[in-house]
Order: sequence, then C-alpha cells, then structure tokens
Amino acid sequence: MISSRLEETEQLAAWLAEHAQPGTVIGLDGDLGAGKTAFSQYFAKHLGVAGVVNSPTFTIIKEYNGRLPLYHMDVYRLSIDEADELGLDEYFYGDGVCLVEWSSLITDLMPEQYLQLSIAMTDEGDRLMTLTPQGKLYGVWCRDLNEKWGKQE
Repeated sequence: MISSRLEETEQLAAWLAEHAQPGTVIGLDGDLGAGKTAFSQYFAKHLGVAGVVNSPTFTIIKEYNGRLPLYHMDVYRLSIDEADELGLDEYFYGDGVCLVEWSSLITDLMPEQYLQLSIAMTDEGDRLMTLTPQGKLYGVWCRDLNEKWGKQE
C-alpha cells in the first residue's frame, strides 16, 4: 500500500488496532524517519491509549494502557543475546499487543505468528507499506486489507 498522507497511515493503523487481540505482534521495519513511530502513535491512539506515545529508543520497552495493554519496543540498539535476555516471550504471548520497531534485527526471537510491516520512502516522498503475514491469522488480516484497499504492497 502507498501512503501519500499521514491520514492514510492512520487509516491502516486504525484498522489494525481495531482488529488487535491479546497476543497480537506487529514487527515494524524501515529506515530512520520512514514512519515507524508515527504508525505506532496512530496505532496506540486507536487502541485507546491516552497521552504521548514516543519511540522507546533508549528505554527499549514502553508500556501503555488502552483497550489492551500496548508494549512498544525498539530493539535497534540490542544484540540478539541482549534481546533474548529481555524475556520477550512474556510480552509476545501475554495479554497485550506488541509493536516491535526494528524487528528484523531479532527475527529469530520473534514469535511464530506475527505481522511484518515494512515502511520505505519512495522518491516522491510517499511511504510504501509492505505487509507480510507470518501465520494464519495475519494472512486473513492481509486478505481483508486487500479487499478493503486493494493489493497491499
């Protein structure tokens, strides 16, 4: 999907937040400034999180209360061993929703089922948002998104 405006990014985040359930995990990847944190802020808003949501770059994991608990993670500065020591499984398989910025750095630690969202800047300044399902539930989500907005890139 191409996002030309922040409103389009918000629409995707809102749809995903509406469908989120306990144990939902979304991996977010993209270059610095691609829009991972903006997506996270919109997702949190539509999950019912009040207040400011910002990147957990130096705190690694920030926890928020909404319709479901939200665990916003940034693993950019972690080695795979450091990430493993955090006990991420407790978050991934818990009662909340996980947004994992830079998830491609810890692919081996990600749960078997999650939704991968990669964001890339185009030459025109738009965002190319590529959704890759890992597991049946997220495959259904991508199919439903395809029906709603056309082929998801």
